[in-house]
Amino acid sequence: MCGDRAQRILMAIMLGFTMYLFAMGRTDQTMFQIAVVLQTFIIIMLLIFAFTNFCPSLWFFNKIFGKCQWDKKDKE
Repeated sequence: MCGDRAQRILMAIMLGFTMYLFAMGRTDQTMFQIAVVLQTFIIIMLLIFAFTNFCPSLWFFNKIFGKCQWDKKDKE
């Protein structure tokens, strides 16, 4: 596991959870509001990453898991 993969997995989980909250928000207005706030947060973080090439979660996960070595081949 490396930082990039951990960040992508976390983003997929967050988007899936937000989709669940949107679906449940049909009957509960509070869940819908939470889903809108989470979705807005995700969009803002992606825009920060797009314009500045800095993603706080990617920085954090690279510190914990290390950077991905995409160019290196596994030696067996």
